[in-house]
Amino acid sequence: MSDLSNKRKNYEAGFFTESDLKENPMELFRDWFLQADAHPLIAEANAMSVSTVENALIPRTRMVLLKQYTWEGFIFYTNYSGRKGSAIEANPNVCLHFFWTALEKQVIINGTAEKIAPNLSDGYFHSRPRKSQIGAIVSPQSRIIPNRDFLDQKSAEWEEKTKDWDEIPRPDYWGGYLVRPAQIEFWQGRPNRLHDRFLYTLQKDFNWKIERLAP
Repeated sequence: MSDLSNKRKNYEAGFFTESDLKENPMELFRDWFLQADAHPLIAEANAMSVSTVENALIPRTRMVLLKQYTWEGFIFYTNYSGRKGSAIEANPNVCLHFFWTALEKQVIINGTAEKIAPNLSDGYFHSRPRKSQIGAIVSPQSRIIPNRDFLDQKSAEWEEKTKDWDEIPRPDYWGGYLVRPAQIEFWQGRPNRLHDRFLYTLQKDFNWKIERLAP
């Protein structure tokens, strides 16, 4: 066991005030994301956690990659029949979380997930490397498998099977989700744990209410 009570960092990378806010949080997310994506110490600015609620109201979190953000929300891709997809099917309420350590910034998004149009999933699937397409097909995501050889063998079989195919069809159990945000919180680390936090909440008239939160 290890006592981590004295392990701490003082956040001094920046500040976040009312003058930095945008009317629409997607504009602010764009600015923060572009800053993170350009930072030499951030390898994957689009890495985010996705939290879902499973049976018996048990939460579960995992890391995925954001593949697109639009005025409507945030898009990622996964196996619809895996544990994540099954949870979303039962309860579409999800939470996304970005933490860009080098910038001492985080963004927390609460919203609902819905499947995107099949043609959009087709387009992204066929833009992936061929071996990644095969990987999506052969992996029975979240299911118990006997060993690593099971995956390697299935992958080799599909590589041989499709070697002369011009295009590999996207399986209907794999595709994208759009998360439509209801709330977006922007957090900037500050010294002495007096962080800057602003919460955007979507209103019935589709305008965004902005409130400062205590750290």
